[in-house]
Amino acid sequence: MALTDFDLVLFGGSGDLSMRKLLPAMYARDVAKDLPPGSRIICVGRHEWSQEEFLQTVESTSKPHVKSVAEAHWAKFIARIVYVSLNATDAKTYGTLVDVMRPDPALTRVYYLATPPHLFAQICDNLKEAGLATPNSRVVLEKPLGRDLASAKQINAEVGKVFAESQIYRIDHYLGKETVQNLLALRFGNILFEPLWRREWISDVQITIAEKLGVGNRMGYYDNSGALRDMLQNHLLQLLCIVAMEPPTSINSDAVRDEKLQVLRSLKRFTPTTLSQNIVRGQYRAGHVDGKQVPSYRDEPDAPEHSRTETFVAIKAEIDTWRWAGVPFYLRTGKRMADGLAEIVVRFKPIPHSIFNQPTSSFQPNSLVIRLQPDEGLSLNLMAKTPGDSMRLKQAELELDFRESFKSPRMDAYERLLLDVLRGQLTLFMRGDELEAAWEWVEPILDHWEKEDSVPTPYTAGTWGPAAASALIGRDGLQWREEALPED
Repeated sequence: MALTDFDLVLFGGSGDLSMRKLLPAMYARDVAKDLPPGSRIICVGRHEWSQEEFLQTVESTSKPHVKSVAEAHWAKFIARIVYVSLNATDAKTYGTLVDVMRPDPALTRVYYLATPPHLFAQICDNLKEAGLATPNSRVVLEKPLGRDLASAKQINAEVGKVFAESQIYRIDHYLGKETVQNLLALRFGNILFEPLWRREWISDVQITIAEKLGVGNRMGYYDNSGALRDMLQNHLLQLLCIVAMEPPTSINSDAVRDEKLQVLRSLKRFTPTTLSQNIVRGQYRAGHVDGKQVPSYRDEPDAPEHSRTETFVAIKAEIDTWRWAGVPFYLRTGKRMADGLAEIVVRFKPIPHSIFNQPTSSFQPNSLVIRLQPDEGLSLNLMAKTPGDSMRLKQAELELDFRESFKSPRMDAYERLLLDVLRGQLTLFMRGDELEAAWEWVEPILDHWEKEDSVPTPYTAGTWGPAAASALIGRDGLQWREEALPED
């Protein structure tokens, strides 16, 4: 679908997200000839910079994040960029933006709010007051989309006063990853797995997003957020929805989001007992990652001395539907882990009886592994005969590496999502009721931690988190994938 001319307005245009992700993504799509000749990128910031000064900042701060720069393309790209200095909270300063915007009522306008969420309502109100919130406008909201259910509802209500739901794009960059969309293709473009995609054949599902990195320079944000708000409430739950959703009637945005919403509403609610039994909360201590000594969370720069913020969380979730009743979903995320990866593991039930001269217990259950990062791909683990005279079986992998199988250029998640916004495609963005349903399920966990005044369990940096996370899944007679891998 070809794009028409647009103005993309980046609030927070001089900020870290714009420089590291958004501008490099738009450059890549410009090189790919996706951007119409008359389209512009308007970067809004508080610095009173001239156009030349801002472009110098782009040159020094954003250009290093571009994978491959051709100088002729780069010169063409930065010619699209316009810098506007204004105070996002002061409606009187929006005249400078009005002067820059083209008056064409048919022009697509996208306002990307790469700002703290407490500014969303003020920016939207000021855009409306300045006459900039036209019917052809769209607004993109970056996370965090609230700290709890009440704040999420407030954001939805305040932004909804200015923009219709069909104009609001709540972005989750994990949904822009190639593998996530291939999961949709795997499930709904093939007949192979659908008869098996249910409780009769699936033992458990594990979803892991693990990072080797610590909190870095994000302490101001992270210590007020934690792993549950930062990763699980959005990224992990969105992945769970795509794994567990019923087949939608089409790839239409509302058809897909209706099914995701049903999954969120079907998640079994926690009781006081399951809140204690089914959730593990951890915080990293000093250790070694890739052979290098790293400090504990509380010794990171600007960390509160007695911080109780979790850097790791593992949860056992259940979905109360006919398809999934009794199948545990294990969600896990953490910082300073043994490896940096994001993957979904769908494990099937073991064979009921072995006809071979080896016990059933020696058979590894079949599993489908969907890798989101660092390398995107799929692998199906099967039992196969080892070479030689004896009839002995061992686990083998059927591997699909997307880079090897498809030679076309790869798109970054932000590239794809920005294109979808510009095209008006909402399928990969959260709807307001989805956001609220996710918070409804997560909020009792936050309330429990607050009420219990609990302290996260320490774990050593460079490991897979607290031992309690292994116990969580071990109570069901299961193991995390890395623990279950057979030894060579």
